[in-house]
Amino acid sequence: MPLDFNEIRQLLVTIAQTDIAELTLKSDDFELTVRKAVSVSNQIGSGTASASGNVSELNPTPPEGPVVPPAGMETANNAVFEPGRNVPLPMLPTPLEQKLVELTSPMVGTFYRSPSPSEPPFAEVGDRIKTGQTVCIIEAMKLMNEIEAEVSGQIVEILVQNAEPVEYGQPLMRINPG
Repeated sequence: MPLDFNEIRQLLVTIAQTDIAELTLKSDDFELTVRKAVSVSNQIGSGTASASGNVSELNPTPPEGPVVPPAGMETANNAVFEPGRNVPLPMLPTPLEQKLVELTSPMVGTFYRSPSPSEPPFAEVGDRIKTGQTVCIIEAMKLMNEIEAEVSGQIVEILVQNAEPVEYGQPLMRINPG
């Protein structure tokens, strides 16, 4: 039985968080190969499955210089469409984004910023936090799971609204370590 789109998306998120450089899944009627860039430079070398199940490589060689999106090609989620392709490519991160640490959801559930609706949030944008400090709660199967900061630093951005559903691996907050 082939994977559905959400399973493929969750698999890609999981692979992105590991050191796996290439993964191939095969069945009788389905084949998917995913390749990650492995050098320190900002290569874009992930694969994407086409409707027939074949894999096409988006960019087999690293770009020669910085990738600058053509005027008017930016999308709401900061993706850029490569001419002649229907697959959005992520824009290269700015120097500030490169040093930020994303706190990601360890599970599927509902995101809460405070222990109860009548209490203040665990953390706000601009707050300094310490490793191990509770910064939010994710409710999963009626259990409240406290999510702790993995690094010390300052919260730069909270990416999820209170009481919003979240998926495994979804970024919740960005932290400037230090």
